[in-house]
Amino acid sequence: MLRALTPTQRVIDVTAAALFGLIAMPIELEAGRATDFNALSTALVCVLFAGALALRRLAPGLSLTVAWAAASVQMAFARPPSFVDLAIFGVLYATAAYGSRRVFWAGLVSAVVGAAVITAYIFVPAAAAGGVSGSMVTTAVAVLVAALFGLGLAWTVGALVRTGLAARATRAAQVKAEAEAQAEAERVRIARDMHDIVAHSLAVVIAQADGARYAAAADPEVAGAALGTISSTARAALADVRLLLAQLRHTQGDGPQPTLADLEQLYAQVRAAGVDLRVDVDPAPAAEPPAAVQLAVYRILQEALTNALRHGDGGTVEVVLAWRADAVDLSVRNGIAPGSPEPRGGHGLIGMRERAQLVGGTIDAGAEGDAFVVRVAVPIGSGPMGSAS
Repeated sequence: MLRALTPTQRVIDVTAAALFGLIAMPIELEAGRATDFNALSTALVCVLFAGALALRRLAPGLSLTVAWAAASVQMAFARPPSFVDLAIFGVLYATAAYGSRRVFWAGLVSAVVGAAVITAYIFVPAAAAGGVSGSMVTTAVAVLVAALFGLGLAWTVGALVRTGLAARATRAAQVKAEAEAQAEAERVRIARDMHDIVAHSLAVVIAQADGARYAAAADPEVAGAALGTISSTARAALADVRLLLAQLRHTQGDGPQPTLADLEQLYAQVRAAGVDLRVDVDPAPAAEPPAAVQLAVYRILQEALTNALRHGDGGTVEVVLAWRADAVDLSVRNGIAPGSPEPRGGHGLIGMRERAQLVGGTIDAGAEGDAFVVRVAVPIGSGPMGSAS
């Protein structure tokens, strides 16, 4: 029933209503002296109409009720329409602009009924006393039309304001939803990058640490090489993680964006972890692929090799890349370690699928016999490579 208003809005409404009442009171008292009206009725009508104005934004429905009560008191004391009735226009405006759906339509009905009541209040007693004449009917119709126009105009202006407020609220909600969606997309992207970087780096570090532990006794040089790989891998991961954390503080910064030129370093890390990695690129890229495609291929390949390190049987891992005119096909095959669960719904597979979908690609990952195979197809479209070929 009560709308949420700021303290400033409440003060403005009450002050405006009080000023209206103070202005209307002497005008109505002067009119009352000329027509022998009771001062009490004058004060009561002024207070009621001023109260209706004070409530017009806080409680439009209650304001409309008080306005009808004031009009009823005015008619009960046989007071003619006067300056104080201007409050009705403000009340009708408020019912259309701020009222609930029920109050909104109640305001329209009040405008129509009020015009009819005003006309009847003015002309019915005169007709009863002196009869109905043609000029009286004409005047009554004119008064009815004028009242309908005036009251209806106040309500219509409020309805237009209501439409504008609703449009503004819709736009604000849309902007908020878009901002939340953008923030969520950015959060998912950073989480995906964080997973790819940390998971891959930790897999390499763990593999190197395990190998160094067993080889240290027989060949200290192998342990030293493993520690060197661990150090370089950890440093690179730390640099990427720091860059991602900087993004969380300053969203305008760019995150790590590896390209095809970084694939050799990725292959070296995996081979340094003791994996027999075989890479076949046929055909090679005819031109520079789009940056989004390069990033997707790198991250998907990185995650597939990380899964091979974590869940593979330690045997050969085969990578096949085919850069065609309109798409790139990628497949990664590795053996499954005995007793190792097949990766199905982890963050890695979800991240690979999301990365493929972001560039319009498809992915299929699953067991084929005693091997786990990841197959990806990413369209190149009309980017630089497509136009060059």
